[in-house]
Amino acid sequence: MLAIYLKEIRSFLSSLIAYVVMLVFLLATGLFTWVLPDYNIFDYGYANLDTLFSMAPWLFMFLISAITMRSLSEEKKNGTIEIITTRPITDLQIILGKYFAGITIVLFTLIPTFIYYVTIYKLGAPEGNLDSGAILGSYLGLFFLASCFVAIGMLSSSLSDNQIVSFILSLFLCFLFYNLFDLIADFKLLGSLDALVASLGINAHYQSISRGVVDSRDLLYFLGFDIIFIWASKTVFESRKW
Repeated sequence: MLAIYLKEIRSFLSSLIAYVVMLVFLLATGLFTWVLPDYNIFDYGYANLDTLFSMAPWLFMFLISAITMRSLSEEKKNGTIEIITTRPITDLQIILGKYFAGITIVLFTLIPTFIYYVTIYKLGAPEGNLDSGAILGSYLGLFFLASCFVAIGMLSSSLSDNQIVSFILSLFLCFLFYNLFDLIADFKLLGSLDALVASLGINAHYQSISRGVVDSRDLLYFLGFDIIFIWASKTVFESRKW
């Protein structure tokens, strides 16, 4: 698995994809957080990073889909999947190696945004007047959300050998699991079941953990979500043997 992981990291960093993804994410979040009217911190008037954490999931839908669309589809299209599978490595290790490589690229993208936290800390009146627990919880929630999107992207990439198809499918599924359940619950059609429907979506658990309180139910949701989609990716990947 380590060999696959390192291969994917080298592949990302030797191409423009990873750098473009990082640059677009940092540029977009920077504009929303510091520059654009009605969104930036100075107009908002409070020392927090709510703008970053509200915009990041929507940006991640596009950027993580772009990162993961080539993970398995490119291997299948180029015929290199047969070469990889002849090595002494299981299908699950291949999937996990590529999955953790995708998460690593996401972490590389998130780390530079810590400068936003330092800046807000210095700008607070008095200095340090901000809810650090909520901000760190939001970063943790954003990491778990990104892990779900990477898992979705892996499944989408395993379903097609066309990268564009994989990208569109990943984008659709990310939107569905992030926002659709909240939209359904907002119609208030199911009475007491509305809260249950909302809890099936990623956003409810992301918002919960972003409050700075790490609830075991949220952790189990994210872990279970990742496991289900990784297992589904493995099942689809193994179907080539049928």
